Amino acid sequence: MLGLEREEITSGPIPTTLAVLAAPLLVQNLVQVLQQVIDTLWLGRHSLEAVAAVGLNFPLLGLVAAVSIGTSVGTQVLVSQRVGADDLQNGRRAAFNGTVLGFVAGSIVAVLVFYLARDIVGVFGAGETVTEFAAIYLATYALAVPLLNASESLESGFIGWGDTRAALYINVVAVAVNVVLDPFLIFGWWTFPELGVAGAATATAIGYGCALLFGIGLAVRGRDGFALSRASCEFDVGDWREILDVGWPTAGQHVSSQSARVGMIWLVAAVGGATGLAAFTIGARVATIAFVPAMGLQQAAQSMVGQSLGAELPERAHRTTWVGVAIASGALCLVGAVQWLIPETLSVLFVPDATPAEIEVAARYLEILAYGYWAIGATYLLQAGFNGARRTRTSLVATLLQYWIVRLPIAAVAAVGLGMGVVGVFWAVTLSNVVVAIGLGCYYWYETANGMNVRAAEVATADTETAG
Repeated sequence: MLGLEREEITSGPIPTTLAVLAAPLLVQNLVQVLQQVIDTLWLGRHSLEAVAAVGLNFPLLGLVAAVSIGTSVGTQVLVSQRVGADDLQNGRRAAFNGTVLGFVAGSIVAVLVFYLARDIVGVFGAGETVTEFAAIYLATYALAVPLLNASESLESGFIGWGDTRAALYINVVAVAVNVVLDPFLIFGWWTFPELGVAGAATATAIGYGCALLFGIGLAVRGRDGFALSRASCEFDVGDWREILDVGWPTAGQHVSSQSARVGMIWLVAAVGGATGLAAFTIGARVATIAFVPAMGLQQAAQSMVGQSLGAELPERAHRTTWVGVAIASGALCLVGAVQWLIPETLSVLFVPDATPAEIEVAARYLEILAYGYWAIGATYLLQAGFNGARRTRTSLVATLLQYWIVRLPIAAVAAVGLGMGVVGVFWAVTLSNVVVAIGLGCYYWYETANGMNVRAAEVATADTETAG
């Protein structure tokens, strides 16, 4: 896989540089989705209740991941701006402090989730079996949270540095271990215990533990100038403060979106029953795969924007964002077209034992989702432009508007007030995606026209001087 010299990130052709940086991240995200897909496929052979239990947990796991996303984005932006300013030693130190912060924050969340798992899943009012499975899965998954958080933050340090291949390698280890262990721990193959849904979560925890050890090995050995020596492994309260300052709005953004999804799950369960919930789960899994190109481009663009601003190149940061928007929107249009053409096939692939009624509802959801895929691609990259400039609060506000002001009200009115049932919920998802993309695009154009990136470059330079 092609790599980049560090200097090319701030000087090479933008489309090519963005594509080379994003390629490993795209594969990495596919690998992560593969993990979720395989969990769903194996659990689908366990029981439909097991699939519904994981679907019930899907937004909850997103809430749990908020801390990880906050520390990861904060670490990536801080490292990228310092590397762009050629402040390599402090860039390495930021990566170390981000990794430690991720583990500490993850441990706090893990303890809370483990002890409150049953109460948390109980709010959905699902059937007794589904609720029991969901509580077991969530409590077991909590064991993985500190390891996942630390691993994600370390990966973000590599990504901020410009070494996206390292992040791919770390994820491959996590997923490979998970994939191998899944059937053994779910069904009790060979001498392993039969743990059911807890087995899927246990495999995830073990996978992330192995990945963290592997990532630490890469960092200690060193890659492309990124090496955590004894001098780099210095606790710095200032780094923690900056990572939190950049990252907390991103964590809040994720909490906002995932908590709104909890509301959507509740609404789907209320108006669509088990069939609607299974369809929503299938749609969420397929949509996650569809978003992979945009997620990879977003991470790559955040590093390019951050390094460009650190190198005092605000116009390059601006062009990187819009080039990314064009690429992501175009790619997701193609993905959406394929999904629109074969929604039933995709639904059957994920839950082979689903009933014809469940397949029909899931296929309808996939068709409706496909209409707004271009907007999802644009939104991811516009947020990257803001995040790389440390404007993570803007992404937070956009997400609050998308989910709480547009999506949930429209879903409730369409499903209940207009009598559209679960299909009304599906349309609310697509409409909210389109609205936020258009609004965020207009606001990015306005802000950059009024000097946002110029000011961000000045802040990045001042930060580097302070850190030094």
